[in-house]
Amino acid sequence: MQPLTRADLMPLETYAVERPAFRARVLAHKRARRVALGAHATLLFEDRLTVQYQVQEMLRIERLFEPAAIQAELDAYNPLVPGGQDLRATMLIEYPDAGQRQAALATLGGIEHRVFAEVEGHGRAFTHADEDLPRSEAARTAAVHFLRVVFAPAQIAALRAGAGLAFGIDDPRMPLRAEVAAATLAMLVHDFD
Repeated sequence: MQPLTRADLMPLETYAVERPAFRARVLAHKRARRVALGAHATLLFEDRLTVQYQVQEMLRIERLFEPAAIQAELDAYNPLVPGGQDLRATMLIEYPDAGQRQAALATLGGIEHRVFAEVEGHGRAFTHADEDLPRSEAARTAAVHFLRVVFAPAQIAALRAGAGLAFGIDDPRMPLRAEVAAATLAMLVHDFD
């Protein structure tokens, strides 16, 4: 999957007109790319469309139109676009109550490094967390993390051939595992193109 360029973006005036329909399309797309690991951990898989939406929204909010400022936003968000051998995800640790969330985050330091992807019959893929900057300290972690999951060619071939995929957290503080639904898996396999 190719990173976004300025040519992929709508000018602010065009985006203002197209935004409601574009936003509805992207939100539906994002829902289909969501994997709930459990009640308190979710993976949102990014691709060119989700990243374009993030960039367009930042340009809109900050009213950016100068080429250097637009390029800075692209440089910040393009690392979330899959590179052909990997999947990119935003991991959310979610609790509806702010106090409960803060208490949980205070005990989950490093949990983002325990996330795994498992390809049926082909073992686990290697996961990198927060390559841009650390988001955990000793015992405490953040509520949002950015993951890159690197797959071996044999794992990608197996997924394309119909093998199942699961994600989870291999940690006694939050042991989770979830099978990826067939429709979501079909979308994720396209991220290897």
